Amino acid sequence: MANRRPPPRRRKPAARRPAHRSAPLRRRRSRRQQHRDNQLLLLGFGAVAGLALVWAVISWLLVNWWALVVLGALATLGGTVWVHRYRQQQAWDRVRQQALRYGLPQLDALHHRDFEYAIRDLMFRDGCTDARQIGGAGDNGADVLATDPLGRSWVIQVKHRRDGERGSPVGTPDLQRVNGTARQLYGADVVLIVTNGRFSARCAPLAAKLHMHLADRRTLATWASGGRPLWELLPKIPPPRRGR
Repeated sequence: MANRRPPPRRRKPAARRPAHRSAPLRRRRSRRQQHRDNQLLLLGFGAVAGLALVWAVISWLLVNWWALVVLGALATLGGTVWVHRYRQQQAWDRVRQQALRYGLPQLDALHHRDFEYAIRDLMFRDGCTDARQIGGAGDNGADVLATDPLGRSWVIQVKHRRDGERGSPVGTPDLQRVNGTARQLYGADVVLIVTNGRFSARCAPLAAKLHMHLADRRTLATWASGGRPLWELLPKIPPPRRGR
């Protein structure tokens, strides 16, 4: 038999080398660096232009000093007019607040939130310059906070009844709710619940034990329509704390 040549060995394909990525990375870095250089260059030009403009204005004002006098006079005049209008507006606001009056039909027709603002405005009318409405979600039983002219801190819970005195009475749970937070969270000297309706028969004895105050529809009518502050209409209002 003829000698057969052994089949040629197949060479294994050479492993492909990963593409060299250094060039794209270098290009990206160079582009970023170029972008940063351009930004720095623009900032430098802007700074130089700004300084040149400032220097030109200062030089012009040094030569034309009378312009500074005119600008100062205009600024003084404008400030005087603004202060005069601001004080006049404050005076008118005080007059409007001092003349604030509400009738029971007006208060009955209000939304509960508007009723809270009406109580705030009445406290402001009586000299509580920091009176503010805080009622809403997370109010912890307080709707209005105020400090009277004698320094006593008031926490007021407001209960509005659409049907007035014919509506459901305010009950003892409302007293217990505000009593649990008014002094601990707000440091109240006076804790008050005011309503355009009525209180249940158990509220008055409980309020006396808890050293709270109640203002029903009749007290509200006298307070809202007259000029006497609320603390003159409520019995046994505590004196202001010492050191205030």
